[in-house]
Amino acid sequence: MTNANQGQGLETKSAVAGFLREFGVFQDEMKSRMKAQDDRLEAIDRKSAGMAGRPALSRSADLDLPHRKALSAYLRSGDDDALRGVTVERKGLSTSVNAEGGYLVDPQTSDRIQSVLTGAGSVRAIANVVQVEANAFDVLVDHADFGHGWSSETGSVSETSTPQIERVSISLHELSALPKASQRLLDDAAFDIEGWLADRIADKFARAESDAFINGDGSDQPTGFLDYPVAHVNSGETWGTLNYVPTGVSGDFSSTDPADAIVDLVYALGARYRAKATFVMNSKTAGAVRKMKDADGRFLWSDGLAAGEPARLMGYPVLICEDMPDIAAGAKAIAFGDFGAGYTIAERPDLRVLRDPFSAKPHVLFYATKRVGGDVTDFSAIKLLQFSAS
Repeated sequence: MTNANQGQGLETKSAVAGFLREFGVFQDEMKSRMKAQDDRLEAIDRKSAGMAGRPALSRSADLDLPHRKALSAYLRSGDDDALRGVTVERKGLSTSVNAEGGYLVDPQTSDRIQSVLTGAGSVRAIANVVQVEANAFDVLVDHADFGHGWSSETGSVSETSTPQIERVSISLHELSALPKASQRLLDDAAFDIEGWLADRIADKFARAESDAFINGDGSDQPTGFLDYPVAHVNSGETWGTLNYVPTGVSGDFSSTDPADAIVDLVYALGARYRAKATFVMNSKTAGAVRKMKDADGRFLWSDGLAAGEPARLMGYPVLICEDMPDIAAGAKAIAFGDFGAGYTIAERPDLRVLRDPFSAKPHVLFYATKRVGGDVTDFSAIKLLQFSAS
């Protein structure tokens, strides 16, 4: 073998040795990475195994998803096949097909509507709200005190009078809304039909409920607290009648001491109700009241210090409800009381939607219905301010 051939052999052997060394380093590095990956997977497995026995924090979104998809298909195209297979239940309420052709909306949409109704300027926000499955809700009210007497150790005890029990039956009436949308809009997959429907229904229901809880006459609607007869506060309390405090001037506050009527109204309410009492008035009346000052020049009205906190009048919260009457001669423009005790709202928890693609072509109507009722359940818990001379 020549020297040249020997040199080429040595170079080849050196290159092979170098390659083997680099390959060995590469193998070691890959083994290290694979071991680290195995360690991470093992840690994840241990964590997953530990969480397997834990209860889920929330499954409402997963439970509602099938019904939301089925309801969306029904609202868009009238396809009710998917709804017929849904068996999700909440609080004893089945979100399946209704025999009358109406369909119960999913709980998430119902909660969205309910939150708007509660947050709107309505007596619902401060009243006693109960959910029932019947056609009416009965409230037994004890509106008279037990009799009493003093006795000695050996003296006889005389019989005392017993209280009178009054039953208030709150009938549930049907509240409805009829929004419509074009079929082309419904066919647009990017259109949030559930959100749109919830907003339209909530807006209509909020305005209708608010007016009925104050001014309703009880005929196919709730009985509003202003529908009852009234009597001067000095005449005493009578079941079925609300007491009022006069401002002393017809259609206005007194020009000399306007704040006196507000003070008289507050203390016309019994002490047991004042702790949870709220003023109810509309924006125009609030604009007049917030200018009032006491004898020391301090405003009776104070705005809420935190976001969402109501304004206060003489330390009591104020609910601005636009369905209260304006200041006028004989108007009962301000109410003050414990509405949690004085007014009860009864409603069924379900909300039905019926799709009608025929009556307003090319639009689709959505007939939404809800059963709700309301009535006064304690006439001593609410007092009114009447803008009259006496």
